[in-house]
Amino acid sequence: MKPKEEEITRFMHKGSDFINEEEIEKLLEENKNPPKSKLKDIIQKSLSIQRLDPDETASLLSVKDRDLWKEIFEAAGEVKKRVYDNRIVTFAPLYLSNFCVNSCLYCAFRKENTKEVRRRLTLDEVKKETEVLVSLGHKRLIVVYGEHPLSDIDYIAETIKTIYATKVGNGEIRRVNVNASPMPVEKLKILKETGIGTYQVFQETYHHQTYKKVHPAGRKSDYKWRLYSMHRAFEAGIDDVGIGVLFGLYDWRFEVMGLLYHTIDLEGKFGVGPHTISFPRLEPAANTPFIQESKYKVSDGDFKKLIAVLRLSVPYTGMILTARESPQIRREVIPLGVTQTDASTRIGIGAYSDRYDEQEGERQQFLLGDTRTLDEMIRELALNGYITSFCTAGYRCGRTGKCIMQLLKTGEEGRFCKLNGVLTFREWLDDFASDETKKIGEVIIEKEIEEIKEKIPQFFSKFMEYYQRIKSGERDLYF
Repeated sequence: MKPKEEEITRFMHKGSDFINEEEIEKLLEENKNPPKSKLKDIIQKSLSIQRLDPDETASLLSVKDRDLWKEIFEAAGEVKKRVYDNRIVTFAPLYLSNFCVNSCLYCAFRKENTKEVRRRLTLDEVKKETEVLVSLGHKRLIVVYGEHPLSDIDYIAETIKTIYATKVGNGEIRRVNVNASPMPVEKLKILKETGIGTYQVFQETYHHQTYKKVHPAGRKSDYKWRLYSMHRAFEAGIDDVGIGVLFGLYDWRFEVMGLLYHTIDLEGKFGVGPHTISFPRLEPAANTPFIQESKYKVSDGDFKKLIAVLRLSVPYTGMILTARESPQIRREVIPLGVTQTDASTRIGIGAYSDRYDEQEGERQQFLLGDTRTLDEMIRELALNGYITSFCTAGYRCGRTGKCIMQLLKTGEEGRFCKLNGVLTFREWLDDFASDETKKIGEVIIEKEIEEIKEKIPQFFSKFMEYYQRIKSGERDLYF
């Protein structure tokens, strides 16, 4: 179906989209050697939980001094702590179909890749996949669909309903986020009614010519239709949206600026920006030579820099790190402001219940860097001082969109999240943790309870009531 032009043009300014390449390049050039005093002022602005302006972000991106980068890294960690405390949210990706009409040069799912084993899960298979994930203790999923008529809105809606209806003992999925193709407003309204969490569409690259080069054919070749996906989602009533870039397609500094401009345009038109920002890097994929040919691959050092700058640029937004990255890189960048990460990840179609070799390239979109289990991830996070939160209360209490962004900016949401994070972690430890992980998790819980008593005394009595009820077997109690 051809996109409706008015669902693009009504968001544009005098016929132009919000990615002004000339302006971005000019800002990056003009801010190449910012004085240290300016940089320190920029860092202080971020610490007050204010979004940075483009020239301020461009200044951070130009830093070359190692000591200044150290300050930026420390500030990024502090911003995350002020807004989200020491919580990390975990989730699992669930790929439901790899049929695709697009020709993305970097993707193993592209229609020209005849070596890819194509499959779309039936509802019974969706249930089986969900049962495996629920049995591991997952409460959140990101469901992923190839762009194809077989993955139309009816299929998407039915699979989401199936996931929500699947129970295993005390386990259930309480929030389904969606990574799917751009849709018109009428279909996004149907998606909204399924009770989704965040709706993700990644632009992949904001650079117009690069976008055209790497998306030579298919629906995805329409830059502007994709660019305004989140605008249409807001119009449809979906108030939590996620944006992202596939770093390695073009210059990483330009792409960081693109993410900021996207945020600014959403905030200007709807009063709220993205709920999350994702920053995956190009990874090897079967029968996909473009990945090896790209001249814009992002080094580990630059990867750390772009994460820290994004954290400071949009200090109140969630930031998602994925299992594309190796365990070591994940350890290094989580302290730079990451709020969400996946675990026990398998990205082949039917991979959770089939249990085939996860790195079998012909059945998945790319190769993974980290295949550790949820239990292993949580144990390591706890050892490093993080509590894993399975909280989804905000979405069921109406703390979404403008509401949650205001609460995040003022620090108020952090109080609810701390309370609910401990309650949900208690649930998970009792229902799913190995003995070793439970022992380590208990140490974190005791520390968190003491902090709640000290910092949120007005809720402590009610919190302890809920906590004891959960220890006695009740579930899904929240503030």
